[in-house]
Amino acid sequence: MKISKAPKSIITYALGSCIGICFYDPVVQLGALLHIMLPNAPPQIDNIFKYADTGIVETVSRMEKLGAVKGRLTAKIAGGAQMFNIPGDNYLGNIGKRNSDSVKLTLLKQRIPTPKSDVGGTYARTLEFDTSTGKAIIRTYGHPDKEL
Repeated sequence: MKISKAPKSIITYALGSCIGICFYDPVVQLGALLHIMLPNAPPQIDNIFKYADTGIVETVSRMEKLGAVKGRLTAKIAGGAQMFNIPGDNYLGNIGKRNSDSVKLTLLKQRIPTPKSDVGGTYARTLEFDTSTGKAIIRTYGHPDKEL
């Protein structure tokens, strides 16, 4: 997780089944980029930012300490791909879908709107977030760049 004020860009690479979450407060031009790997934290947490449920809550808390107002925050999400074809129960094998569901539920519980997202598919993404504008660019091999 990284937090930055304008005019900085924050980037994360290799979002396969992982999810990148861009948080933005436009008034103070404060942004954060969280790269989660798993949907829910176990009882013994090794890295709070690794999990959707704990990482989102902690990122918002740290942004508030730096002047963000939770009621002004928006989030954009990318990733959550199904990188491997696993036979059988697709939901249990598809960690990307489980990550996406957990991120969306946690953001909903935190009352943070998610106006734009690019999740699912079968390909990895690079996510770059501009804290001056709140815009995110997704770059993917073999696909045109996409703005969120």
